[in-house]
Amino acid sequence: MFNLLVVGGSLLGVYVILCLTVLKMPRCKSSAKLHGKTVIVTGSNTGIGKATAMDLAKRGARVILACRDPQRAEAAVNLIKKESGNNQVLYMHLDLASLQSVRSFVENFLKTESRLDILINNAGLATRGKTKDGFGIIFGVNHLGHFLLTVLLLERLKECAPSRVVTVSSDAHKFGKIDFDCINTHKKLGLGDSALALLGLYSDSKLCNVLFTHELAKRLEGTNVTCFSLHPGAIKTEIGRDANLWWKLVLFPITMLFFLDVDSGAQTSLYCALQEGIEHLSGRYFSKCATVDLSAKARDDATARKLWEVSERLCGLA
Repeated sequence: MFNLLVVGGSLLGVYVILCLTVLKMPRCKSSAKLHGKTVIVTGSNTGIGKATAMDLAKRGARVILACRDPQRAEAAVNLIKKESGNNQVLYMHLDLASLQSVRSFVENFLKTESRLDILINNAGLATRGKTKDGFGIIFGVNHLGHFLLTVLLLERLKECAPSRVVTVSSDAHKFGKIDFDCINTHKKLGLGDSALALLGLYSDSKLCNVLFTHELAKRLEGTNVTCFSLHPGAIKTEIGRDANLWWKLVLFPITMLFFLDVDSGAQTSLYCALQEGIEHLSGRYFSKCATVDLSAKARDDATARKLWEVSERLCGLA
């Protein structure tokens, strides 16, 4: 019994140390107020996006919750209004799995809103299926939908400069690859739909986010519009809600012990959106509210440019 207590105490001590060091997420310390500013946050009816929208609303911004599910989005709008005391919070329908929905969202937004100061590409998923346009849904939602959304909103962002584009990626991008042959042949990032295959496709899509930001920064030079990609941390979100039961059983204890809350997950998004003096770091990748050096494949100019050109073609922009 004594030995069990010693082992248990040691494990608890290690866990506490991890929580106070490796797992601890720094806070965004910006005191910026956003009265008169307009922000779009995709996927903001839950998780990191909702926590991000809440913080921005508390700072006085006009916050557009760009989401697919009207019922959940309206519930989020009501909660954010109540807790922030800001009535300038509204829902606009956006289904990133449909390029037509992206176009309709942008058309509606440009007609009804005069400003766009910050665009936060937050939504993401890791599930099976295809988009309405026949793309693999992970590729279509995590990259193509956000690519089209950003490109169609660039002129408004330039008009309202200084402005920012923040794209939530993940350290999973380190395991990703870009298979252009598979994209051109199968309209997806890779083949297979097992749990491990989905994790691979998710990693691929997160690499797309980083490369997209890298290329976007080059195209925005001289416009006073800056862009950043980021790792939010290991966060308890609903991204794995469509995983099978066995996979959930494997992940549940890990998630409960080592993953952080969504408020912690929003901090680097907020840092990239609000922190003064980081404009010269446009195109860079952030984690824990600081820049992180990328591997060669994540900052490869030729791959980033080709991904942009392929994405333009697939979205009907070329």
